[in-house]
Amino acid sequence: MTLSTFGVLRPSCASAAALALLVASASAHGQAVAGGSRTSLPLTSVTLYRSGVGYFERNGSVKSGDSVQLRFANDEINDMLKSMVILDPEHALESVSYESKEPLSRQLASFGIDLSDNPTLAGLLGRLRGTRVKIGTADGTVEGVILGGETRQKAEGHTQEPLSVPFINVVTPAGVISVDLNTAVSVALEDAALNAELIKALAALASHTTDRFKTVEITFGGKTAREVVVSYVNEMPIWKTSYRLVLRDDKKASEKPLIQGWAIVENTTDDDWNDVELALVASQPVSFEMDLAQSLHITRPQLPVPMVAGAAPRIYSDGDAFAANRSLHSDARKMASPGSPPITSAPAPVSLADASVAGFDGGGGVEPRHRAGSARQEGGEVAMSRGGLFGSSPMSEAQGGSVGEAFQYTLSNPISIARQQSAMLPILTGPIDARRVSIFNAHDGIEHPMRGLELKNTTGLQLIPGPIAVYDGFAYAGDAEIGYMTLNDSRLLAYAVDLSVAAAEQSEQTSHVRSIRIVDGAIEQTYQQLHRVSYAFNNKDTTKGRTILVEAHKLHDWALVEPKKPAEETANLYRFEIELAPGAKGTLVVAQEHTGLERLGVVGYNMATLLSFATDGKASPAVVKAVTKAAEMQSEINATNDRIARLEQERTGIDADQSRIRQNMNSIDHASEVYRRYLAKFGDQETRLEAIRAETEKERSTLAAQQQALNGFVRTLNVS
Repeated sequence: MTLSTFGVLRPSCASAAALALLVASASAHGQAVAGGSRTSLPLTSVTLYRSGVGYFERNGSVKSGDSVQLRFANDEINDMLKSMVILDPEHALESVSYESKEPLSRQLASFGIDLSDNPTLAGLLGRLRGTRVKIGTADGTVEGVILGGETRQKAEGHTQEPLSVPFINVVTPAGVISVDLNTAVSVALEDAALNAELIKALAALASHTTDRFKTVEITFGGKTAREVVVSYVNEMPIWKTSYRLVLRDDKKASEKPLIQGWAIVENTTDDDWNDVELALVASQPVSFEMDLAQSLHITRPQLPVPMVAGAAPRIYSDGDAFAANRSLHSDARKMASPGSPPITSAPAPVSLADASVAGFDGGGGVEPRHRAGSARQEGGEVAMSRGGLFGSSPMSEAQGGSVGEAFQYTLSNPISIARQQSAMLPILTGPIDARRVSIFNAHDGIEHPMRGLELKNTTGLQLIPGPIAVYDGFAYAGDAEIGYMTLNDSRLLAYAVDLSVAAAEQSEQTSHVRSIRIVDGAIEQTYQQLHRVSYAFNNKDTTKGRTILVEAHKLHDWALVEPKKPAEETANLYRFEIELAPGAKGTLVVAQEHTGLERLGVVGYNMATLLSFATDGKASPAVVKAVTKAAEMQSEINATNDRIARLEQERTGIDADQSRIRQNMNSIDHASEVYRRYLAKFGDQETRLEAIRAETEKERSTLAAQQQALNGFVRTLNVS
């Protein structure tokens, strides 16, 4: 075998052997497949969902010994394993087989040379310690047994900077020789078996990289020819819809607008869809991926090998030989598994449920199930229809119907779409109810309403969300977008700016008190807020009138007072209608009202404001009297606080004067007249300080009593 410095196979006899090995493997597989009678099951029905999956159904005739091969991309095989259904009226399905998908790392680790972690040449040779090898270098060939690898620092280049260089040590008859692998031009393993393992590992790696598809082979037994059904679910692009709406003369009731609907379908599979019945389902079933093709291995516990202790010499005591025996046997049991806990019982075996393919019965066959338009039991035979498992009768364009709880379009005629191609398919053509309107919403930020339509779904089919191109008199008018519309559902569409109508908006908000009362010692003030928006419109079109739909924002917890009732109401909007004649002007006022409650303290409420409310009848005389009494009590409290403050101020002044007197007395003769005058004044001030302390204590007691009286009065106050 010859390897490059980086461990890649060089062209040699070894790579030729690898190619031969791959060719031989492929030939053997082809012979195994060709051994039976092979038949095909044409694709007859496809159902696409808006959750990114498609349902595929194949119908065809098989007889005993026939096999059917289906090719799936690697990322499709899991959906097949999760969803495939096989209906065979003879219950003679023998097997469904496919190539296993062992993890690549596990496959590579199973070979004699482990390539699972993409080792370097040095790392690979290091794993082959003890293997005979022949390494060719510029200085000659080194033959011997690999001892091991190492990395050395070696100065290279004109800078002579040290670099890490891999070396492999080889034991030769002349001794241990270290080979710089950067200078090696060839590496050959002399062990033919080990060389073959390396080629197999590389072949497995190449197969995993290039193999994009897997073949699923279905083999049938039985005695007679019969029709069978094979169906499955695979990932598919979401099918889309687009519409065209042609407006005609709205003055003629018979000339309703025409709507045309198209489905955009993409065949991303590797099969051509030839004369396939196609159904398009509007629902979004839950769909997920699960890796069922990947082989899974669990980690099993490793238990110590049970051991029986060897016989130990017995030492008998003179007194109790049996007790000595029991002690020695107990010690021997403890030594049976050194370093491990004693094993009291064997682990219970793992029970694995028998694996089976969905639809298999206990006898190895498939029990056909009744499904509308697909298979039904008649006299021991299964009759198949072109509708498939979810089929329905065809009509012109597309027929709408329900399958379970979902709505679907079923195209009337079979369709053909080549692999990796897309198509636009007509699903709807017919009249629909529509009314021309101009829609104004101030939040759009423009001074004109939008030209639009009030569309009512009278097509008999459900409409799927998508864009809609509007044509007015067969001239393009604009684009719009519709959401999901069930039967007889209505929607507004806006497709252009109505430049012929000017719009203006002006808003104001006022608030006033409606009533005042006292509840549990607090003033409850009921107030009312009024939000008014005035809309003005000017229709400058002197030939056509306008129906203006005004969208007004709905305020949360506010009531509509003007106009009394909207033309339409949504969760966040009111809609009102205004009819404008050609060249006419019009206005609309939208008023919303909100009543709120505010709690304020009785004490401190502005008396002038209260008296004005009483004059307007918003506050009763009893409320005024109660608030007045509370204000008087608070006034007495304020007067007491003022007296206490004046006493505290006087005390502070005396303290400051005494500090000045003490400082002066320390600097004059104690026998002087001035000293005696200071001493007398100091005594008078001390007498006043005692009086201040007594008066302050009395005033504080009075303040506490006044505050308690006010609190007691307010606490139980309830006046309407």
